[in-house]
Amino acid sequence: MKFTYYQHWFEAGEFQARHERVYDRIGGGALAVLQGAGPVAGYEVFRQANDFFYLSGVEVPQAYLVLDGGRREAVLYLPRRDEKHAATEGLEPAANDREALIALTGCSDVRGLEQLADDMKGAAVIYTPHCPAEGRMACQDTLRYQAKLIAADPWDAAPSREARFAERLRAAAPGVELRDLSPILYGMRKLKSAAELAVMREAGRLTALAVAEAMRVARPGMLEYQLGAVADRIYIENGAQGGGYRPIIACGANIWAMHYYRNNSPLQPGELVLMDYAPDVCCYTSDIGRMWPVNGAYSPVQRELYGFMVEYHKVLLRRLRPGVTPVRVLAESAEDMAPYVRSHRFSKPIYAEAARRVLEGDKAISHPVGMAVHDGCSYTSKTEPFEPGFVFALDPQMWVPEEQLYIRVEERIGRISCIFRRMRDTAKSDKGASVK
Repeated sequence: MKFTYYQHWFEAGEFQARHERVYDRIGGGALAVLQGAGPVAGYEVFRQANDFFYLSGVEVPQAYLVLDGGRREAVLYLPRRDEKHAATEGLEPAANDREALIALTGCSDVRGLEQLADDMKGAAVIYTPHCPAEGRMACQDTLRYQAKLIAADPWDAAPSREARFAERLRAAAPGVELRDLSPILYGMRKLKSAAELAVMREAGRLTALAVAEAMRVARPGMLEYQLGAVADRIYIENGAQGGGYRPIIACGANIWAMHYYRNNSPLQPGELVLMDYAPDVCCYTSDIGRMWPVNGAYSPVQRELYGFMVEYHKVLLRRLRPGVTPVRVLAESAEDMAPYVRSHRFSKPIYAEAARRVLEGDKAISHPVGMAVHDGCSYTSKTEPFEPGFVFALDPQMWVPEEQLYIRVEERIGRISCIFRRMRDTAKSDKGASVK
């Protein structure tokens, strides 16, 4: 069976291994039931919800997945093919393609959507995600904020898609006990497999290319969003599905708003640019932030502050290792940097104080990164030891409120090759001696 598109990063064995882990966690008397993303309303290209993709790799709307903890079987449910639609838009996976989809997804069976209700009858316990489904450019914190705004609007408040699905599950299996599958899935997603790391390595590589190219072309008078267009070109021509999150491209005073997103101001000579934007590669992303001067040469103050953050960043990188806690890494790094702060003659006392606050803070080891840029429901635990396969944002930040200066050097770190030096070397070669 030749589909017009099917993901090529993950093999059936990868999904089967994930199914086995779900069976182990839900137990023999339960089902796990997942609802894929719904159809798009316009001409946007469909993107599957993260949890559903994680367990199936299927990227068509109105798909459902049932994992039976007792039988240890996974069944994929899809609509039947609309032949007229397939003739005009191409062949996409459907219930008609049972054998082909079993081979691609590692599922035990593929059935029509009309069979789902009957197959759930009599279930005593059903696990289903309670957290909102992550789609394009979304993560749990953005989705929670969206839900908060909707709930506060008396003209728009309505039950979530997850709540409606839960009610339909109760109707299909009267008396069923519904449990939350989200903690199980986020626990599984926390540690990346070799296949996942390969996808994320590609996302990081494209991010590095985009930032280096943005450094090369940045000129006074350009608009911030034009640097985003440079990144979009690189992402799309290399097979990504566009951006993994809303681009942050801020110049000058706009940098003070750490998640600034309008990106409509001109680049000013002598000012710094912050660029934080990574691609969506097969439903995985990265998280890398860099700053550089528009005119290609750091001023003394910019070199002083950004240089301090780069040195601290390198110390953190040296101290990161499996088996130690973030608290210990931060303490060791602060101890390593203390002589630098004591001996360095900062040009202003407020800069020395800001540097001390950086070393006293606990935010440098930040959120997990994976299918969402803020992966999972919470930020990285400061007391849980690092494990191989854990991917997170290393994001030391300096704040100088007296002058509204904000300096950051953000990196995506895990059991992946660190690309900081490669980005730095690429940027130097592209900009020449003017970037110092």
